[in-house]
Amino acid sequence: MSDVAVQEGGLEGELVGGVAVEPGEFVGETAVPVAASDLWSALRQRTQARIGLGRAGSALPTRHRLELQAAHAAARDAVHSPFAPDVIAAALPGTPTVRVRSTASDRLTYLQRPDLGRRLDPVDRAHLPTGEWDVVFVVADGLSSRAVHEHAAVVVRETTARLGGWNVAPVVLAEQARVALGDDVAHAMGAAMAVVLIGERPGMSAADSLGAYLTHRPVPGTTTDADRNCLSNIRPPRGLSYEKAAAKLAALMSRARELGFTGVALKDDSADEETRERLL
Repeated sequence: MSDVAVQEGGLEGELVGGVAVEPGEFVGETAVPVAASDLWSALRQRTQARIGLGRAGSALPTRHRLELQAAHAAARDAVHSPFAPDVIAAALPGTPTVRVRSTASDRLTYLQRPDLGRRLDPVDRAHLPTGEWDVVFVVADGLSSRAVHEHAAVVVRETTARLGGWNVAPVVLAEQARVALGDDVAHAMGAAMAVVLIGERPGMSAADSLGAYLTHRPVPGTTTDADRNCLSNIRPPRGLSYEKAAAKLAALMSRARELGFTGVALKDDSADEETRERLL
């Protein structure tokens, strides 16, 4: 038996034990199975997860190692790239915006002190407009300004278009912000509800994922994550589409206003409705 190991599902055109092989060929006495290779190829078309990568000797094939390094670099860039509120404001023509900061003075402090990202800068709080708003949208950089730049404005437009009769506050553009900063903003402005659109922590398969966090009657320092509803992975075409995200968010908002709460007790039934429609 050859001492060259071949991983089942080795990829077409990859080096196996330092030898270039194709599905169906042999290395020593071991064949690279055609069916397994085709199976991995088909599965990879349906997910961004790294599956069936094969190996070159005891390591990853060079191509996949380089792809992994590139994904890691993209994740780091997403975390450290500066927030550009002008980009968001320009994508929301005719919509009033207000800019605020958290008490985290810079990016390093923000990453090291999450608590500071949850509190609104006192000077900025004093300049926030007040009113009897039904909802305030807070666009926050979070851990991926790239996600916010690419997706947030469209989600705001798509969602507000579904909120007929709602009194919507000016959109707040928040720098060095965590989700809970929305509690402080809504409380200061007098808004009954906060929707925080924020860049989610980048992974090795997605550096541009946007999250939406909905909170009814938030109280700074008292409201917890259990009091919120979250829509995650908004990033078409790989994740949730803008239309579906806006429809789900608007439905949750309407239900929250009707019931008077958000959080674990508020359920998203839209998936069940879609299933029922397909069965009819």
